Amino acid sequence: MKKLRTIFMGTPDFAVACLQTLIDRDDVEVVGVVTQPDRPRGRGQKLMPSPVKVLAQNYSLPILQPTRLKNDNVIDQLSALKPDLIVVAAFGQILPQAVLDLPPLGCINVHASLLPRYRGAAPIEWCLINGETTTGITTMMMNAGLDTGDMLVKREVSIHDEMILPELYEALVDCSVEALNETLDRIIAGTLERVKQDDSQSNYAPMIKKDTGQIDWNNSARNIHNLVRGLHGRAYAVINDQKFKIWRTRIATNPNVELVEGENDCGKVLCADHRGLFVRTGEGIVEILELQAPNSKRMSATDYLKGHSIGR
Repeated sequence: MKKLRTIFMGTPDFAVACLQTLIDRDDVEVVGVVTQPDRPRGRGQKLMPSPVKVLAQNYSLPILQPTRLKNDNVIDQLSALKPDLIVVAAFGQILPQAVLDLPPLGCINVHASLLPRYRGAAPIEWCLINGETTTGITTMMMNAGLDTGDMLVKREVSIHDEMILPELYEALVDCSVEALNETLDRIIAGTLERVKQDDSQSNYAPMIKKDTGQIDWNNSARNIHNLVRGLHGRAYAVINDQKFKIWRTRIATNPNVELVEGENDCGKVLCADHRGLFVRTGEGIVEILELQAPNSKRMSATDYLKGHSIGR
């Protein structure tokens, strides 16, 4: 049986399971792995390899780490590998047309949304931030657009009200393996069907920036809660002139605290004691369950309040 000569392109943890899937299949030969260059991380800013690079090294696979794919030397290196197929998952660079044209079977992307919804860099986060109840994985045939290619295989994942980013991430990783395996099975069997996307149903999931996480207390309790669970430690708020990372919240449906009436008291701390930390929003009350003060560690709000006061 002729194996599919496959190049894999990916970078973060999310992509590792897809690369492992390719490695484990008897009908696929991974002839090269392309990932982002090593980046400085941690307090010491030491250069660290991507999770995909670490896995590729474990299997002694050829590794390329170009800063830009749109480079004749890089394209020549990829061409020399004679790929039948390129599989992409959370790579972090846009593929130029010269790369898209290399493999006779095309370039397959494993995208973490139900396309055409949530095209872009951060679909997992934005699904939670926007309060979606369903998302999933779509494999697609890549073209020059941003996640606009024909859809191949879809797998759905349900999102419950309290699901946080790591939980959804894990569910989607499992889902990506199923979708990729089915896509490869259909390619090999010659039964792959392509479905065009309806561009009118699309929306964009841009990269998460620092200010994306700033909590606006004028927002509703539901929207604030969704922001916190979608960013998992990257949401932050100023409370009593101190900036806190907010790790976990819940909507206080029957809080045992006084709801102070007034037009301008969104962000007012209604309670900060053994009962918990409750803050008024533009609509409803949020209970902050876990937070992180500057130069401190993550902890429950009740533990923080044992040694610190937050004035009302």
